[in-house]
Amino acid sequence: MAHIGLTALLVRDYDEAIAFYVDALGFELREDSPREDGGRWVVVAPRGSRETALLLARPHRPEQRARIGDQTGGRVGLFLYTEDFEADHRRMTAAGVTFLEDPRHEPYGTVAVFEDLYGNRWDLLQPE
Repeated sequence: MAHIGLTALLVRDYDEAIAFYVDALGFELREDSPREDGGRWVVVAPRGSRETALLLARPHRPEQRARIGDQTGGRVGLFLYTEDFEADHRRMTAAGVTFLEDPRHEPYGTVAVFEDLYGNRWDLLQPE
């Protein structure tokens, strides 16, 4: 059976992106390997995640650089599921993560939109 393993996310700088995803969001650094082209293969994932992770990718072309922070046209494009919304929301807020709204309860769960350090919008979501 197939599954989605990595989603590429354009970043301005590898080290600042690693710091944000590891320190502020609580992800783990799974790999940081140099590439022959001078880039790096950088993979981060939520702790305990088994299948899906993010490939932090520096752009090579101007049109790619222009998409940093706007990969989904300003809508929420990434969804971080949690089993303890209140604790994760509190921890992320204390770490400086910018939430764009107060937590709200929807039929599908508790949710709040936040931005990563580049402006990409995410949902922190605890499903019902």
